[in-house]
Amino acid sequence: MGACCSREPYGNGVDVEDAVADREQEDGEEGDAIIGDYGARVRLYGASKYTSMYTQQGRKVTNQDAMTVWEEFTGDKDMLFCGVFDGHGPYGHKVARHVRDTLPSRLSSAIKASQNNSFKRRDNEGKGDNSDEVSKNQGDEDSGDYDDSSSLLLSSWETSFIKSFKEMDEELSLDASIDSFCSGTTAVSVIKEGNNLIIANLGDSRAILCSRGPKNQLVPVQLTVDLKPNISSEAERIKNSNGRVLALDQEPEVFRVWMPDEDCPGLAMARAFGDFCLKDYGLISTPEVSYRRLTDKDEFVVLATDGVWDVLTNYEVVKIVAYARKRSMAAKLVVKYAVRAWKIKYPGCKVDDCAVICLFLKNRTLLARSFSELTQVSVNHSELEACSDVSLAKLENYSEVSRASLNHSEIAAVPRKFRSKKRGEISENAKIYLNSDENDCPPARLDKVNSTGKFPRLRNVLSRRKSTKDHEAVEAW
Repeated sequence: MGACCSREPYGNGVDVEDAVADREQEDGEEGDAIIGDYGARVRLYGASKYTSMYTQQGRKVTNQDAMTVWEEFTGDKDMLFCGVFDGHGPYGHKVARHVRDTLPSRLSSAIKASQNNSFKRRDNEGKGDNSDEVSKNQGDEDSGDYDDSSSLLLSSWETSFIKSFKEMDEELSLDASIDSFCSGTTAVSVIKEGNNLIIANLGDSRAILCSRGPKNQLVPVQLTVDLKPNISSEAERIKNSNGRVLALDQEPEVFRVWMPDEDCPGLAMARAFGDFCLKDYGLISTPEVSYRRLTDKDEFVVLATDGVWDVLTNYEVVKIVAYARKRSMAAKLVVKYAVRAWKIKYPGCKVDDCAVICLFLKNRTLLARSFSELTQVSVNHSELEACSDVSLAKLENYSEVSRASLNHSEIAAVPRKFRSKKRGEISENAKIYLNSDENDCPPARLDKVNSTGKFPRLRNVLSRRKSTKDHEAVEAW
């Protein structure tokens, strides 16, 4: 017996999960894997033992979302990389796919180099006392969630991620085959190594974790902050670089980044790969990196582009994945519910592209048992029957976690800059912006699909850029 979110009728009275299951065989339950760097198995679609992937094009010419899973990342059988990328602008699909294909290789090389340096350091230092090094890394009082070992781990991973993202952006700026002057992509990625989860976020895609509370209830844990231009620290950096952060009259709740003297491009995120027209004006490609130590209460991670988060809450996504009959269906179910929610909630809007990766942290037997126990504790039969006739948006009424009361225990991996100076607390900025997307709805007249604003003068900028294919023109930006 599934939860209400997986028994919602779809289309002409057809159950969403049944419809997905009927088509699953032709999609292929396990995506074809190719061999990547250090022998990693690379997947761009489908499912494997611990992952489920799916993407669907919205009402646009090209799907600008991309995703990838690297199993046995860096050649380590216990390491896995997942990444989701949301392109925007005229050539956003090319940027997203190029980053998807290139970034993991750069990251794996950086990690291997870091590991080799660490081994050399240990050989030189022997087994001496390293308390000074631990103390040095623990100097920032904002890192109160980390113990000694994880602080060292985060420092090493953070360096590798930042280095790789910087190199990736520099490569894009030099690649004459991809016009990324007014096009770019977000990137949200995780690396799982044993019980360690490292999260890197660039832009407004999102990663969440499904964990279990004291009564075995589902608890969504948001792992990333949506890096929008209206976050105070992001806006300050942009304004200090002479960029502008403004919202248009017709969409007052959507803040965008603009050039100093041009009404373009109106980017709806504060960090991204590409978009070199804004790189001198506060847009950066430096990711926010955070760490979480996984426990036996943690069930799965979901990474998705904003086409999902604009219409589904964290809890709704957790419910959909948790009660999917088959793991391989989970990502596709999330996308199908998101598409349906777009059509129901905002019939006047274009449906955005959606991409989802589900990373399961336990084998199927343990996961099924834990959710069987969960349903006995937190969901009764009458609730499930009653839920079959309500809209997907009302699923939040069954949540045992109030989305309006997210606190530091539910957002464990918030980057340091969003933490309060008092240990164990989250800053007000983090609370506001972690919750904002849960409550804000795009107005019916707003085309949410566009990550850049629409102005006539933008065409002039693009035409100038298009007519100037000279490689040096890219470097100048």
